[in-house]
Amino acid sequence: MDFGKFKYESAQKARESRRNQQLTVIKEQKLRPKIDQHDYETKKGHVSRFLAAGNKVKVTIMFRGREQSRPELGFRLLQKLADEVTELGFVESSPKQDGRNMIMVLAPHKNVKPQKAAKAAKDETSEPPADA
Repeated sequence: MDFGKFKYESAQKARESRRNQQLTVIKEQKLRPKIDQHDYETKKGHVSRFLAAGNKVKVTIMFRGREQSRPELGFRLLQKLADEVTELGFVESSPKQDGRNMIMVLAPHKNVKPQKAAKAAKDETSEPPADA
């Protein structure tokens, strides 16, 4: 076998392995412990949209000043968020304190299709027949 043929076949194998690879995207959402209810709902909507699209979400709670002495507020907030988006994803890494921040990672469920594909399939089936 000549070297050119070997090089070509190895490039083909590498290309095929890249094609079967899954690209994981991690989105980040930052919160504060004293977040208002409406702001929390907005951030929760972003998290659920990311999970529905099939992306992982890193939720970060940033503590400043005296808030650092009350990490249980951030822990409760992360638990509340995880409970409210449990139908879209699960907690991949539990909340842990990292300096001034508390971090939790949410991952989408394996069997849930991405939202765009599901929405396109729904639109195709829901169109009425055009016989008018």
